[in-house]
Amino acid sequence: MSMKLHDNVTGFQHMGFPTNDLAETVAFYEKLGFHVALRTYNEEAGEEVAFLQIGNLMLEIYENHQAPMQAGAWDHLAIDVKDIEAAYQEVCSLGLNNQKDTIHFLPFWKNGVKFFKITGPNHEVIEFSQIL
Repeated sequence: MSMKLHDNVTGFQHMGFPTNDLAETVAFYEKLGFHVALRTYNEEAGEEVAFLQIGNLMLEIYENHQAPMQAGAWDHLAIDVKDIEAAYQEVCSLGLNNQKDTIHFLPFWKNGVKFFKITGPNHEVIEFSQIL
């Protein structure tokens, strides 16, 4: 029997949003008390990336020079899961893989991260993510 999504989710992982100036954005959030948990480069997207953390709140900031510079400009909400394959199977079986996405891998963190994305009813992007 496969794991149900509500048993697979461990909580909020991060909120992701683009920036036109990573250094300025990092400096701003550091003034608020955030620290850089990871700074890396996404080869696939050609973007510098910083994960900023304060307590259990994590932000993924990536410099793509396409930030809309207006309220509501966050790009995605990431939900942490124990088993990305089980989450993917359930989302697909529920007919919710409306982006026709597959499981992706990025070499972030110590052992990498696997994730996939869907779109919510208000065009919000929801990422299911497992840090390996």
